[in-house]
Amino acid sequence: MLHLKVVPTQNPAIIKFEFPDFISQNQNFEFKNIDEAASSPLAKKLFYLPFVKTVYISGNFIAVERYTIVEWADVQDAVAEEIENFINQGGAVLDAEALSAKKSAVTVYGETTPNPATLKFVVNKLVTKTALEFKNIDETKASPLAKELFTFPYVKELFIDENYISVSKYESYNWNEISLELRSFIKQYIENGGPVVDETQLNLEPKVEKQKIEHFDQLDVTSQQIINILEEYVKPAVAADGGNILFDSYDENEKRVKVILQGACSGCPSSTFTLKNGIENMLKDMLKDEDIKVEAVNA
Repeated sequence: MLHLKVVPTQNPAIIKFEFPDFISQNQNFEFKNIDEAASSPLAKKLFYLPFVKTVYISGNFIAVERYTIVEWADVQDAVAEEIENFINQGGAVLDAEALSAKKSAVTVYGETTPNPATLKFVVNKLVTKTALEFKNIDETKASPLAKELFTFPYVKELFIDENYISVSKYESYNWNEISLELRSFIKQYIENGGPVVDETQLNLEPKVEKQKIEHFDQLDVTSQQIINILEEYVKPAVAADGGNILFDSYDENEKRVKVILQGACSGCPSSTFTLKNGIENMLKDMLKDEDIKVEAVNA
């Protein structure tokens, strides 16, 4: 008889129901509604509960995100019992036929970036909705893929966003010797359904969190204008090069803008030139202020 373990997560709206064995067939699933859950009989059943917002299936657990009409303390035991009864009575977590029909080939190719230490691996599908940077393996709680990539001795740092993974290597290694191995590993990992990001463990860093709408509205007008310019004109360009830029702060007295560079932009030899001759000049022109200075806090 199946007995589940109920485990809280960093997000109070999400709770995990852990199984004694792996259930996800080496894949990662996110279902937002009952129509999306065609490949999971269990997820479809859970969506009949009026407070179920999202169902995640990964590894050895099912995670459920609730609407605010209930608290988990009031319903988690009943949900665990419902899952246990469903499985004990022969219900399936996943529909093998539906999954087989849904599975498609994954392509991955490498792109050079302005940073010679960083290579961008582009995937033909969305791998994350949230940009994530990892400096070491201890930071990879939210990304099983990142954790696996750090087991390669030449991987120094990682940046994952939308449909690509930027890998920064140690100087003593040559891309010609390692790029094929990395590309093949990423392709097979994603093609076999390996989870890139575990949404239930996603804990946004303060430097990312502060740019969300609720924090944006608390900033001064100039800071808001700077963020809008970075989002509209700068981010698309640096993303094409496998990197990212985040607004950190604006000092009105010194007219100093501080930004955070991520991915291929971090440590790039040309980043100083880009900041001074590209971004700084753009802000001076668009904000009509020749005294503005731009610097990276992590350059």
